[in-house]
Amino acid sequence: MLCLTNVENELFHAIQDPVFVVTPDGIIIDANDAALHAAKKQLPAILGQGICKIIHGGSSPHLKCPLEDFLLTCSSRAEETTLPGLAGEYLLTISPVKDKDETVRKILLIARELTGDEMRKADSLRTAQMAAIGELAAGVAHEVNNPITGIINFAQLLLDDSEKDSLQAELLKRIVNEGERIALITKNLLSFARESDKGKEPIDILQVIKDSLSLVKHQCTRDGIKIQVDYPNVPYQVMGNFTQLQQVILNLISNARYSLNERYPNTSPDKKIEINFHTILNEENGSIIQIFIKDSGTGVPQGILKKIFQPFFTTKPSGKGTGLGLSISYGIIQDHGGMIKVDSIMHKYTKMILELPALGT
Repeated sequence: MLCLTNVENELFHAIQDPVFVVTPDGIIIDANDAALHAAKKQLPAILGQGICKIIHGGSSPHLKCPLEDFLLTCSSRAEETTLPGLAGEYLLTISPVKDKDETVRKILLIARELTGDEMRKADSLRTAQMAAIGELAAGVAHEVNNPITGIINFAQLLLDDSEKDSLQAELLKRIVNEGERIALITKNLLSFARESDKGKEPIDILQVIKDSLSLVKHQCTRDGIKIQVDYPNVPYQVMGNFTQLQQVILNLISNARYSLNERYPNTSPDKKIEINFHTILNEENGSIIQIFIKDSGTGVPQGILKKIFQPFFTTKPSGKGTGLGLSISYGIIQDHGGMIKVDSIMHKYTKMILELPALGT
């Protein structure tokens, strides 16, 4: 604990917002009463713990929390973020405290809970940021696509004229294969930023779910994963592209399956995926269909939750994922006039929320 005078200690605990005092490497050395109340813990239970474990709920072994990395810089910052350990959305202010010799040995973390208007503003800003990333990805993909097509074509021409068993032929085959792999990546980036309305027709989103589950049922059964679906009694009609929406569902199921297998390598009654549906009324957009896909797997570290839709960002270990699945899904849902959101707490659950405008609204 900190060595404070009686007055300083009273002032510290009188602050209504949660305040943590941590070292630059993220170890908690003190917390005020508001922080203990929000975290629902006693002071001895958090002293000496990593700040990420307390306010974020933990992190993955292969991923370092961005907050812990930033604390090492001993710099100031203020950001709006979800803190599951404190059960809410907060403006987290990071303030280094310098000693007389200008050395930073303590850092204050002050968490002010956001109002409803502030949360809506933050959501709008994130949507705008993702749109900007989509435009950037599309621009890069277009620029890369033309030269890589030329490389593939020229390599193929040389390959046709070379001896089949020569070293040159083998190298040219590798050029063609790697070129085609790059071409596939650029195609996926363009899918992330898709803007076309072609190929859309009235479809029942429930049928998309059923057909998607039929494709992964065997894999899930083999892994010991139970899929529970609460189908409504009426069709859920949307204007959309069946294949594209199925691609989204399959990607989300695949991610859930991976997460469950990571947390439960063997069988477990909690190894399951739950799918639910709901309809809400929106004054501006009419009826909105919500699809909830929830798994009880490893969860996503809160510090990186807002990055998971960015191209090439992945929470999986190296070699396990490309980082394009969720970004492509985001682009598809956005192209359908909808939104895709995520709610997750480490070691508890991940819930993907798809929102699509109902047909006729």
